[in-house]
Amino acid sequence: MNAFANHFGFEFKAGLRNATAMLMNYLFPLGFYVMMGVVFTQILPTFRDTMIPAMLIIAAMSSTLLGLPDPLVTSREAGIYRSYKINGVPAVSILAVPVLTTMIHALIVGAIIALTAPPFFRATPPSSWGMLALIALLTIFTFGATGALIGVASPSSRATVLWSQLIFLPSMLLGGLMMPVSVLPESVRPFAGLLPSSHAMQAFAGLAFGQETVFDPVRSVIILATSGILAFGLAIYLFNWDSRNAARRGHPLLALLAAVPYVVGLFI
Repeated sequence: MNAFANHFGFEFKAGLRNATAMLMNYLFPLGFYVMMGVVFTQILPTFRDTMIPAMLIIAAMSSTLLGLPDPLVTSREAGIYRSYKINGVPAVSILAVPVLTTMIHALIVGAIIALTAPPFFRATPPSSWGMLALIALLTIFTFGATGALIGVASPSSRATVLWSQLIFLPSMLLGGLMMPVSVLPESVRPFAGLLPSSHAMQAFAGLAFGQETVFDPVRSVIILATSGILAFGLAIYLFNWDSRNAARRGHPLLALLAAVPYVVGLFI
């Protein structure tokens, strides 16, 4: 337990001291939040109704999808995990610590956004702050587990960028962050259903803000939770201690199984 606490403390401080981690955890999401609050709310006033959940999700994606995978790959390629294995550190701890610390950073940014958006930018406050907090925690966990899975399955830092952007960019365009899912063409909505951001926005809208939704918000919560647990379990199963080790317990493409809940959700 002491070793886990020390590892946790080191990773948390690294998120504040490392320039790249500081950018992804705090500077980018908060800077983007201020820009959207100052500019986008003037262009599209209705954005105030979804500003808080949209900015929470963007903060979560920035910390987890953009900031989490690369350090995992870098540590593996540098042989750091070999020393962990020699000293008896389990793979679960190696993955859980960065996921937890990244989640805390994202929760701090999310709290700043949720508390300042109504007075500063006249954003619509939630009808249930408790549901807002619970869904935010679930959303950040799902993205954190997905980020860990990308880091484990990717063979290089370049691959992490590809896989992360494959989720991040469509989420910005189709995930209901900039415009509601309800205004998307009928032919595009199925693709939105494949994105965790879409289900997170629907869960926020239906359960925390009391708004009408396109997807069943309870079903969206179940899909997010299932995908997050599945992604973290796959990350543990596919974890490789050394990039030079050719023997793996499973093929990296098994990571795509984390998308099964979203595909099943389309048919349901």
